[in-house]
Amino acid sequence: MNRCSRSALSALGPPLAGAVLASCIAFGAAAQPQRAPAYQFNDSHFHLTNYIQEGVDIHDFLKIMGDDVGRVALFGIPLQQTWSFENSGDFAPTYYLQSDAPLYYYSFTDAYIASVYKSLTAAEQKRFEPMITGFNPADMYAVEHVKRVLRVFPGVFTGIGEFSIHKEFVSSKVAGDTASLTNPALDRILDFCAESGLLALIHNDIDMPFAKQGAEPVFLDQMKALLRRHPNATVIWAHVGLGRVVHPVQPPASAASAERPGNQLEVVTAMLEDPTLAHLNFDLSWDEVAKYVVATPDTIRRTAALLNRYPDRFLFGTDEVAPRDRDQYFKVFRMYAPLWAQLTPEARAKVTQGNFDRLFDAAKVKVRAWEAKDAAAR
Repeated sequence: MNRCSRSALSALGPPLAGAVLASCIAFGAAAQPQRAPAYQFNDSHFHLTNYIQEGVDIHDFLKIMGDDVGRVALFGIPLQQTWSFENSGDFAPTYYLQSDAPLYYYSFTDAYIASVYKSLTAAEQKRFEPMITGFNPADMYAVEHVKRVLRVFPGVFTGIGEFSIHKEFVSSKVAGDTASLTNPALDRILDFCAESGLLALIHNDIDMPFAKQGAEPVFLDQMKALLRRHPNATVIWAHVGLGRVVHPVQPPASAASAERPGNQLEVVTAMLEDPTLAHLNFDLSWDEVAKYVVATPDTIRRTAALLNRYPDRFLFGTDEVAPRDRDQYFKVFRMYAPLWAQLTPEARAKVTQGNFDRLFDAAKVKVRAWEAKDAAAR
């Protein structure tokens, strides 16, 4: 007999029936399948630490994510800002624009990210995809660092990045050789990404700062050549190649310059249509990029049309650095609200969540397989 049926409860009398009814209600609630949280987005671009290797505790960051954010690509900053007393005296800079002193590569960032990831429970770990960043892409030995990190911390990392090649205000401050898209050290890194399955998140400005209208984007051809040399490496081009003062490509001012690239969206469209660049994806991260997208109703409309046409090739990311609270962390997502409103449900789901799941899940399987094969061979 069902002890929770109406007849069974009536036979028990009021006091006992009330207690049994309460237990039945509790049991019924527990027996209901638990729905997964309705996440708003996955974050393909997040820095846990800043330019002096300080940041938010990962357990506190989980609270900031709450039930609104599903999964996050987790990395630090590969560069450390020098505190030079000769340059800034007692002022301790925390950002690269606060000092003329150089930046240098800080390889310990990878060990730190691995350690905080491993401090999480198994369920919490499933919400993060750690990335290797602590290497110098101008160093022929950089690929050895990446391999070493995988061997020391197996089962942790899914990709490399964000690492920078050409970056406004940063490249010129880095001590040592300047990174380049034509440097064979970078080719060695991407060769290994193809071999191991590691995703590669690259920051590379499409152009020089304050470029003249209609001028050929300085680094576009080199970037496309690099990508074509590595067709088996899955690459995410951070910020769609834009920056704080690296503005979207502008169309030529006269018909005489008609052979040059059109606007930024036309440049991106041409790359999306190029079958030799089918392994390229773009991330829509950073408030500096969002400001270009939502600048006018026309820029919103044209960007939405591009994403609706190619919904599989874009990922949302915040590019937040060690956020203090939810307002700071959700700022970029909220800036894009006018864009989200013009996407189809399918496109929005892919850009904000689905493409992250697809790319990172595929990479994880390949990297774990490489780690197992490598361990067996040693």
